[in-house]
Amino acid sequence: MARIAGIDIPRDKRVVVSLTYVYGIGPTTAAKILKDTNISEDIRVKDLTDDQVNAIRQEVDKIKVEGDLRREVQLNIKRLMEIGCY
Repeated sequence: MARIAGIDIPRDKRVVVSLTYVYGIGPTTAAKILKDTNISEDIRVKDLTDDQVNAIRQEVDKIKVEGDLRREVQLNIKRLMEIGCY
């Protein structure tokens, strides 16, 4: 399995679908990441080279995902509850 942003993404799925398993990455963002790294959306994760996986990791690192994003969302909810807007 390839590990992206601390998540093991499925090996047998297309890479564009597998990237959506990372919290904060949807289909549009996954397609943009692959376009920026010049990787085909149709390739399976198990067929990626180490260089391609590293390129994807570098692009994902530029985006707020997983723990950082979850923390920010929770903080925003907490702030809204404090001011009575939620």
